[in-house]
Amino acid sequence: MRTVLLTGSKGFIGKNLLRKLKEDDKYIIIEINEEIFDDDLWDVNLISILMDNKPDIIFHVGACSDTLEKDVNYIMKLNYQFTKILVDWSKQNESKLIYSSSAASYGTNNSYPSNLYGWSKYVAEQYVISNNGVALRYFNVYGPGEENKGSMASVALQSFLKHDRGEECKLFLGKPRRDFVYVKDIVSANLYASKNYRKLNKNYYDVGSGEARFFEDVLTIIKIPFTYYPENAIPDGYQFYTCSDKNKWMKGWEPEFIIENGLKDYKKHLRKLSSK
Repeated sequence: MRTVLLTGSKGFIGKNLLRKLKEDDKYIIIEINEEIFDDDLWDVNLISILMDNKPDIIFHVGACSDTLEKDVNYIMKLNYQFTKILVDWSKQNESKLIYSSSAASYGTNNSYPSNLYGWSKYVAEQYVISNNGVALRYFNVYGPGEENKGSMASVALQSFLKHDRGEECKLFLGKPRRDFVYVKDIVSANLYASKNYRKLNKNYYDVGSGEARFFEDVLTIIKIPFTYYPENAIPDGYQFYTCSDKNKWMKGWEPEFIIENGLKDYKKHLRKLSSK
């Protein structure tokens, strides 16, 4: 039996990864979520959990995922300090550590992050890979389980819920494009990284579909009508293009889904959310 520590198991990606891990009876799964920070001695408690359970694999998914967060102390505690303790312990004890990073590390100039969230993920990622870990840079993730993400949820879910309430769905002008990656591919990337850890560690990898698609494509596929915001509604620094680099994917890993089959699978779940 292998012991797995999974952070953020109550969140969007964490729930999906937890469900998949539970399909394998070879894993003993230890879960850590944001409640650990309710105690001022959270760092001491975290080390105690690590020492008591001695995980063979750490899937570090938990984080502050609000890309608009402005509280420096809060976001650095969750996204950097927490990560540093896990990394230090995993290196000392030769455990595998797979870190959920973000394409926000590329920023708007494809060089450095452009906001606090991006920097918090970037500095944590660099600490991970400099200490033998694997970092996975996720692009625009969508899929079942993202209902509690609010304004951070995918355009597919937000538009579906608006349409279901009879509200108008609006997009930004200028045809922005994103690499929309289905959550099942995120899960498969994490499992692939853990199984091929020794040849992958000490580096970061893109995890995406490999396609930059228009927001209009998403709404057209799920059959939701849309209009546009006025041009002055586009925020300063807004990204008009993101796409994972296939040369930066893990060698031997490929996504199963592009938005056509991903949204087809997702629609089964979305129908269950309908109020009609």
